[in-house]
Amino acid sequence: MTTIHSMAKRRTGVLLAATGMSALVLAGCSDSAESEDTAFGFPAAEQDAESPITVWVDASREGIAQAFADDNPDLTVNVETYDGNAGGSDTFRTKIASFDQSGEGWPDVVFSSQTNDTSWAGTELNGNQAYAAVLNEGLMDQEYLDGFTEGALDPMTVDGKVYGVRNDLAPVVTYYDQTLMDEFGYEVPTTWEEYLELGERLAEEHPGYILGSVGDSFVGTFVYYFGAQAPIFQVEGNTFTSDFSDDYSVRMTELIDTLVDNGTLVDESVFSAEFLEQYAGKIVAMPGPAWYTGALFENPDSLAYEAGTLGVANPLYWEGDDEVTGNVGGGVWYGSSHSTNLDAVASFLEYVTASDAALEYAGGLPAYQSVADSWLETQSESGFYGGDFAGAMTKAAGSIWSGWGYPSFSAETAYANIVVPALAAGEPVSSVTDAWQEEYLNQAQVQGYDAP
Repeated sequence: MTTIHSMAKRRTGVLLAATGMSALVLAGCSDSAESEDTAFGFPAAEQDAESPITVWVDASREGIAQAFADDNPDLTVNVETYDGNAGGSDTFRTKIASFDQSGEGWPDVVFSSQTNDTSWAGTELNGNQAYAAVLNEGLMDQEYLDGFTEGALDPMTVDGKVYGVRNDLAPVVTYYDQTLMDEFGYEVPTTWEEYLELGERLAEEHPGYILGSVGDSFVGTFVYYFGAQAPIFQVEGNTFTSDFSDDYSVRMTELIDTLVDNGTLVDESVFSAEFLEQYAGKIVAMPGPAWYTGALFENPDSLAYEAGTLGVANPLYWEGDDEVTGNVGGGVWYGSSHSTNLDAVASFLEYVTASDAALEYAGGLPAYQSVADSWLETQSESGFYGGDFAGAMTKAAGSIWSGWGYPSFSAETAYANIVVPALAAGEPVSSVTDAWQEEYLNQAQVQGYDAP
């Protein structure tokens, strides 16, 4: 665990002045620790502009949290690293439940890699005040919130209340190795049907080369099934449904089974040493999220492509169908409704999403539109990627399938528990779809969702 201490200055133009914020909050506060009436849409604690703030981040966000602390030397910022809720670990929720029980200890800001946490963080649980602060009823400036890419805040918005701000967008695009495409005489696939056909040709003509991996839970669920419009993870109101017999679901299951069977889809994690050793330089094409740019392709500790080798194309879709794609995360920042320094919380949220530092530390497509525009321009001008990089990313960001659900549990857990072991044992995905669906329905029942 890393802790950073610094005393902060107030950034000009980012937020309300501390004294003004305190006056607004205290005007609605009683002598008790929390008020039943506040200008921000939730009972706020008594405010103290000199109160330290505690920020939870994953390792990848530690740098920008440190930058905020450095740029605000008259504010005490305690930065603590945790797993970021990666893989649907539920660490965030578990720890907050513990603080709810003790009535103290809540972090002022939390980063989560999961886009579904609003379903519980914005809700009163067991009689406790919702952890996440409402951001659009006075705490954050509306002009700032309006600056996010259209649709970016939808998963964090419930009944018109915004409970979190998006760090980055994670739409799925198609990456391809231009050198291999030219050498083998292939064309970049534009549909799932062309992708399947390419896999069948590749297995026959160039065994050992691949079109990606389904060994990570986020890939199998969000890249392939989400991107295929498979209705396996849907929520309407308080009703959860999962349908692996739907035509979209069946077609994607068959596609994966075919390509796994012929060896062009593998079951090693893209972050594993085995994947790097066996498949570096052998990936002909691969659908994947926007953040693969920094995490895999430009990462000196990962695939580390040379400039000009890799191209980026539009996401895959079913021929003659809606041109939609999946979304793989896109982290979210939450501010705590329990914080005694909401001024600093708001300042931090704006800093990590909309400042120059947000661009400097961006590992993928930023969610804030002006920062995204600059990132796309920088990436395009770098010459690292071939194809229409900006066009493909922009197309994908505006094509996220709206049918995927965001309940209070992760889609990844069941995949990790059911599908990954089956793949490792050489079993087709089709052999475990019933168990996979049942696991989703069981999780939904435990979480209090209704059956259809």
